[in-house]
Amino acid sequence: MLFTKKTLTEDGFTGFRPLDELDPMRIPQGPGIFVILRPAGFEPVFLNKSTAGTFKKKDPSLKREALEAEWLGEASVLYIGKASAGSQGNRGLRKQIQEFMDYGRGRPTVVWDARLIWQLRDALDLTIAWKELPPSEVNAAEGAYHAGFVATHGRLPFANLVQARPKR
Repeated sequence: MLFTKKTLTEDGFTGFRPLDELDPMRIPQGPGIFVILRPAGFEPVFLNKSTAGTFKKKDPSLKREALEAEWLGEASVLYIGKASAGSQGNRGLRKQIQEFMDYGRGRPTVVWDARLIWQLRDALDLTIAWKELPPSEVNAAEGAYHAGFVATHGRLPFANLVQARPKR
């Protein structure tokens, strides 16, 4: 898979909204996978300090050299994440993406993953898309998308720091 808007659309992803225009009420509530993409022509400008909130009193910021080392200039997908149903069945894409956005606005949350997105100056210009899945397929799908990205690009997307393993 090439991990472009075209191939993601063909694979069932929808939404494709810029983060600064995202209406949480238009995001499905069910579990699934979501991706953060950079628009055509997007060039990274790294902030010295992340806009993200702290987690357990830890600063989410990385040094510029570390950010530059993670950047993949040829990849349009910057992050692949999941939104499970949760133990009570009340989580899902809408709640996970809302927490991701709140985290980028500096609110402390448990969303430590994807923190590198919030060290990009123009993060709100990025696009988000999602794909609803049955709860039993979310973990395996995340692992498969990560593995597919690594097979295509030789490593994980920019903001994925840990590779998901397919779980049964």
